[in-house]
Amino acid sequence: MDLSFLRPLYEVTGQVVSVHLDTSREDQDADKRIELAWRKLRQELEGKGVDGPTLDAIEGAVGGSPEVVGPQGESLFAADGRLLAVHTLAAPPTVNRAVVGPVADAVDTVLDRDRQLPHVVVAVDRQGGDIDGYAVGTHDAARSRSFNGSTLHITRVKAGGPSKASYHRRTENVWDRNTAGVADEIAQAVASVEAGVVFVGGDDKATAALRDQPALQGLDIDIVDISGGRGGGDALASLRRSVDEALAAASARAHAHAFEQYIAASGQGTGIESIPTVSDALAEGRVQTLLLSADRAGDPHKWSAAGEPLLVTSAREGLGQGAENGFEMTAGALLLRAATLSDAGFTEIPADRDVTDGCAAILRYQIS
Repeated sequence: MDLSFLRPLYEVTGQVVSVHLDTSREDQDADKRIELAWRKLRQELEGKGVDGPTLDAIEGAVGGSPEVVGPQGESLFAADGRLLAVHTLAAPPTVNRAVVGPVADAVDTVLDRDRQLPHVVVAVDRQGGDIDGYAVGTHDAARSRSFNGSTLHITRVKAGGPSKASYHRRTENVWDRNTAGVADEIAQAVASVEAGVVFVGGDDKATAALRDQPALQGLDIDIVDISGGRGGGDALASLRRSVDEALAAASARAHAHAFEQYIAASGQGTGIESIPTVSDALAEGRVQTLLLSADRAGDPHKWSAAGEPLLVTSAREGLGQGAENGFEMTAGALLLRAATLSDAGFTEIPADRDVTDGCAAILRYQIS
């Protein structure tokens, strides 16, 4: 995954506030629940000395996607009285938390986006079909908000605006005379968002007719049947649940494949593990892809400095001339900054794979 979207977070000097919050809207009490959760985090941040304007800037954006029904989360970053970035997440974070430090803590944000895949959703019946292509990380400039989870747009597509699906077509009379045309539209949608998978839901006979079309048979891409389809809100809710589940499975396969690439690289001397070893490689600009596990509960604190963003060390003395301005933060936050600013990519380590410190990397080249 490309980490360049994080770069603006690392251009800030001084203290950055990072908030990760469960903003799921699955019941009538969601607004109150979100308000109380934020109030608790705000009190924690006030206790850490965060200024009022910065907290007010965050508060003005918290829970800002009420039109997105179902599970979701939110990552908000702010400093010096202004918002730096707001991301609506496809899934809530494991725990509500707020961090204050010289570096933004974007681990939750990155893990959420890395679990997304660009995809196409096709809902058909005997009268017609809806074809929507969803890119990952769509940005709504009007509200300065990004939507990491592409399935979040399923409940927003009718509203339009910058944050809707990247590709949308509605076609009628499919069953009678236009199945081939719909198949062509699907192929165009795949190309538009560089989709990794197509999900098809709806009438069984209509979906079968689509699968027989040459335009789909010629696609080098998985076509997965899901439940849900066209119709009212219930059909739409069912469609999103089905796509969420199918995306999770597709994401797991993608991470497993990425880890196999790491194993192969290890056999060639360009796959390494452990925080100290990966930190050294990041400092040298040799990391092509950073791998981290999602479980960072035991993440140790490491040292870095504003003027030496690629350096992540176990002790202040390891920063050399930057030691005077050194600071401590969790390893995950510092490793992400180093990876972003050295143009490295990112992928999650599957939960069933054991790697030292939950940290590994694929190198650009090996030093002989």
